[in-house]
Amino acid sequence: MTYVKLDSETLEAVLKLHERYAGGILGGKRASLKFVDLSGVDLSGRNLADAELTGCIFENAKLIKTIFERAILFACDFRKADLRGARMAKADMRGANLRGADLSHADLTQSDFREGEVAVADKRNGMMVVKHRMRPGDAEGTLFVGATLDGSQFNGVQAKGADFQDCSMKGAKLSGAILKDCNLAGADLQDADLTGARLEGAHFEDAILTGVALGFGKIDPKMAKGALGDPTDSAKIRAIQLENMAHEHQAWWESNGNAGRHAKFDGEDLRPMASMFKGMRLTAISAVKCNGVGVRFMSTQLQGANFCEADLRGACFVGADLRGANFTRARLNKADFRNAKLSPLRISADKTKATDFTGAEMRYANFDQADIREALFYDVDMLGASFRGAQATGAKRGKSPQSEGQDTLKADDAAPAVSHAAANAA
Repeated sequence: MTYVKLDSETLEAVLKLHERYAGGILGGKRASLKFVDLSGVDLSGRNLADAELTGCIFENAKLIKTIFERAILFACDFRKADLRGARMAKADMRGANLRGADLSHADLTQSDFREGEVAVADKRNGMMVVKHRMRPGDAEGTLFVGATLDGSQFNGVQAKGADFQDCSMKGAKLSGAILKDCNLAGADLQDADLTGARLEGAHFEDAILTGVALGFGKIDPKMAKGALGDPTDSAKIRAIQLENMAHEHQAWWESNGNAGRHAKFDGEDLRPMASMFKGMRLTAISAVKCNGVGVRFMSTQLQGANFCEADLRGACFVGADLRGANFTRARLNKADFRNAKLSPLRISADKTKATDFTGAEMRYANFDQADIREALFYDVDMLGASFRGAQATGAKRGKSPQSEGQDTLKADDAAPAVSHAAANAA
């Protein structure tokens, strides 16, 4: 195969025209760069969404935060490329080679990385006759740490020794994939398909394995310590009672404590009611050490809620009101706080309660456009967390100060006061 080499001026002209096209600006033109050698180029931050890049070579290229959404990356060579934070949702990556590439914190949602049919020019007849050969996707030794692979197609992929630690892989298709010696520790594999996958030596410590399809395959229990499986039958039955408690709590909230009762979800498994909380008024609930993995709290009123030591990995708090909430020592990896209210909650004329994340684990959590003014982020693990566009005036992070003399509000003792203050502020 003969590859085309472009000089820097020609490449820049193509990129600028495409970026106009991608932005809907008059005069733009979609990039069509089939079988172009782009090895070693720096295209970090450039917009190549919807571009036609079949068969291009990006070996050793610098592609940090490059936008490849919906792009045709069929049979591309990304060996040892730096794709950290790249946006590749719904990209056609069939037959691509990612061996040794770094895709840490990249977005590969619904991308297609299955086996692809690659065209090869006949040596004797040139491009007059084209032969085809099947080439499986190759991700051996690739870094996917913290990446999002929800709904992606990884069927049959060769990914021996790849690192998927802390990845979100909900609904991913990995049937027949070679995952020998992979690191899947902390990965969220809810409803993923691992039927027929090779899992020898694969690590699943602290992984979320709810609804995973294994077929006749097995995960070595010794390699899955702390992994989270499906809710128990008793938890599913208990969910009916918890739903009633939530509705009683709403009545308590709306009557300022005169009707209903304050809900306690301490230690409860909330996963069977994952979608029920959306938009509810659950101000000052107590959910200490609850299992809220993947639970959706979109637009929920949660002012002064107590989530101390809760497992909320992958939980959705988009647009929720969490002013004054307690997330101390909670697990919040991959949690979504976009557009959430996390500023202080006014308790009285001269007293406020800051939203507290002290000691929390929040790797790759999303706080984009959130209001985190004066929130406490002491002693947190926020590797890869995103705060684009967040209001952060007065937010504090670093080592936790001495707690002596600090005012601590316990949701159980002060819940009615919190509810009244939140009702006036809402």
